[in-house]
Amino acid sequence: MWLSDTSVQHKWDKKKGDPPPPQDGRVTLEIRTSDGPDPEGGRTIRTVAFPERLLPPGGGHDEYRAARKQGVRAFTLWADPHRTHVFAQVVTKSAAKGGPATYEVLGAAGEPLALITREPAMKGGRIRTRWTVQRAGAPSVAGLKGRAFWWGVWWLISPIQLAIMVGSLIAASGDIARMPRRTKWRAGDQVVLDWHSGVADNFELDVETDGWDERVTASLLALLDSHDSWLGDAWDAVDRSRA
Repeated sequence: MWLSDTSVQHKWDKKKGDPPPPQDGRVTLEIRTSDGPDPEGGRTIRTVAFPERLLPPGGGHDEYRAARKQGVRAFTLWADPHRTHVFAQVVTKSAAKGGPATYEVLGAAGEPLALITREPAMKGGRIRTRWTVQRAGAPSVAGLKGRAFWWGVWWLISPIQLAIMVGSLIAASGDIARMPRRTKWRAGDQVVLDWHSGVADNFELDVETDGWDERVTASLLALLDSHDSWLGDAWDAVDRSRA
């Protein structure tokens, strides 16, 4: 399962008379999944939901950005790109800047499906960020962001990364190494969810066991991607109304 932005995937040539990408106000972000290989050696792809951030009442982009700095997230996952039916919703139950945040996953009718908690690194004795998923009627599962070994490597080269980052801001070039992000959720010794690098370096969420509600896994994916980078390019930090 992964996030895809269809607004940047249309290739058209005005000189050839090709039609431009649709401008009908549809939601262009898609949460996609694969159910297995296709006959041509690729993989079957279907769209699960269309995520869109939910702006605060009476507020807009700036108000949402201010709230998300405090850990707040609010999404609607639509079942269709024209916002006809709700697939799931994500709301914030509690959040504090730099502290833990708990998000609730709701169904289309507002029924509770799961609680997802994010506990940031370097807080409360934690070295790595911890994500916990508590589904209704099921045991909770937790995953730690990144392997301890790769975190050690990253901290060893962090002075070099800082120099590259400063240079990239000045020269608008250069690329710093990503912090370790792979996260595995386990039930006992069994991996049940795996957040890892996929096609074209995009991160994907693999569901390794049966019984998971796609409304929950799609919401988890949207939350993971919304916390993907401290450089400010997470999907819900962008004002798409001005795109």
